[in-house]
Amino acid sequence: MSKKFDELNIHQKLENLIADMVEKEIHLKEAQAEFEKIYIETASARYKGNKTKIAQALGIHRNTLHNRLKALKIKLRK
Repeated sequence: MSKKFDELNIHQKLENLIADMVEKEIHLKEAQAEFEKIYIETASARYKGNKTKIAQALGIHRNTLHNRLKALKIKLRK
């Protein structure tokens, strides 16, 4: 029997998720875009829409964040 989800490390959690996505034949570009969108939205909620803090937390330049928001059609909540 497998470990409970909470007991798994991040690599194991991602392996489980990716195996499910491959099984469902989700395309790589779709998976990447969805991951990036959720990742940015989660950081946005934590930092209350502050683009400078979001970019720092994600390890990207603020201009890069702006470009990704535009490309992924994400509107930050404040």
